[in-house]
Amino acid sequence: MQVHQLDRVDYLSTYEAMQAFTEARSRETSDLAEQQPAGGAPDQLWICEHPPVYTQGLAGKTDHLLNPGDIPVVQTNRGGQVTFHGPGQVVAYPLIDLKRAGYFVKEYVYRIEEAVIHTLTHFGVTGHRVTSAPGIYVRLDDPFSHAALTGPMHPSDPFRGLGKIAALGIKVSRHCTYHGIALNVAMDLEPYSRINPCGYAGLTTTDLSTIGVSVSWQEAADVLGHKLVNYLSP
Repeated sequence: MQVHQLDRVDYLSTYEAMQAFTEARSRETSDLAEQQPAGGAPDQLWICEHPPVYTQGLAGKTDHLLNPGDIPVVQTNRGGQVTFHGPGQVVAYPLIDLKRAGYFVKEYVYRIEEAVIHTLTHFGVTGHRVTSAPGIYVRLDDPFSHAALTGPMHPSDPFRGLGKIAALGIKVSRHCTYHGIALNVAMDLEPYSRINPCGYAGLTTTDLSTIGVSVSWQEAADVLGHKLVNYLSP
């Protein structure tokens, strides 16, 4: 997998570049299918951060945008609802040919989440999955506890005691992935209060800095990139 660090880049132009890359490699793979089934463009991983922007998924509802103010809203073709990107967040876009990699979408999502969980472990933090709510969460009262989440979630507040630290949204076109994962490192979290993050009213969003982990964007980007390359390998 080729890894490209793009630094801070405009969201819309990056989204359009992902689409163009995926469309081009889909055509190339189709042309090579008969004589070279494993051919086509190499997989890539783009790592970046974005200026402040809200992005809306295909299932996105406008009532989850409470008060976007002067932050632009971009409609996208990824799954999920509305989320926020901004400085201090590591955004990773795996551009993977799943057919060549040899696994399906459900496992792809699992592998991305595993990469994030192991990135958090590198910094001493325990990440958790929540059933039917893609992304990774931490215990707000003790993010360093190794205890697993146990028992049924509270029916009126399934995220009670948890903060979302990584958001996941993907698109798969002809077996090829784009969009990806965003890990919050040291952000201005206020813009999350202007939306229902990922469509969940009252969901607390946090970052490494808020839970007491002081790490640079570059170090977090390097660790996450390394884990993604490992866990997304065929």
